[in-house]
Amino acid sequence: MTAEITDIPALAKGRTAVITGGASGIGLATAKRLAGAGMNVVIADRAGAAIDAAALAVAESAGSRGKVLAVACDVARPDDLKALAGKAYEQFGEVSLLMNNAGIGNNPGKPWENLDAWKRLIDINFWGVVHGVQAFAARMLEQDRPGMIVNTGSKQGITTPPGNLAYNVSKSALKTYTEGLAHALRNEPGAKVSAHLLIPGFTFTGITEGHTTKPAGAWTAEQVVDFMLASLARGDFYILCPDNETERRTDERRMAWAMGDIIENRPALSRWHPDYGQAFSEFLKD
Repeated sequence: MTAEITDIPALAKGRTAVITGGASGIGLATAKRLAGAGMNVVIADRAGAAIDAAALAVAESAGSRGKVLAVACDVARPDDLKALAGKAYEQFGEVSLLMNNAGIGNNPGKPWENLDAWKRLIDINFWGVVHGVQAFAARMLEQDRPGMIVNTGSKQGITTPPGNLAYNVSKSALKTYTEGLAHALRNEPGAKVSAHLLIPGFTFTGITEGHTTKPAGAWTAEQVVDFMLASLARGDFYILCPDNETERRTDERRMAWAMGDIIENRPALSRWHPDYGQAFSEFLKD
């Protein structure tokens, strides 16, 4: 068991993690790590060969230290999340970590195109998290034991770069929702459950567009998990991950510039506006 995990009561040996989007990428890497540390792990994902293979891989990581349950689930359907919670509690009696990680990255296109594709993306990336919280949070609070809810966001939900507006919208809403969730939990009398926002950098996962092998600039999912666990051990809310091409300082300057658009009354997304490109470059070097 790594030092990072032993420092986190919600991730102690014998406790139970539920991970949506657990059949690939960051979700699968997390499931393997926690199962290897002796937690019971419930992985949820769409029905098919991927979740079956993931269940075997996580069980192999668990060995005799923990137990694994795989549940077919569409996070866009609230009844599926209710059923997931029912199965997790029936099997293990409690849930100490809910990781709302399921997400898709396909691009529906322009703001006025492909309404159904827009709705599907937001149903999964945003509403899927709300459905998870609705299904699990009250029961986790009732346990009166340390617990955590980790929602997987994105830097694109903060700086909102051009390219995939629907994805940015979903992750921006998720950031705001998770901030409000953290506030609500810490003001709930006697609450022992906290909320955290995982903000991966450039990570090679199953939804990495245009790549079949890991680009040099990307982190692996396992590196993100290492960083997340160390951040959770410190009690961080914002788990802002770097990667092999972008250091934290660069992320911070990009985020500060994005907020400055409002304060300075610049054009929307001025970082990509031809009249502000030089000013942004200077700001980044300052």
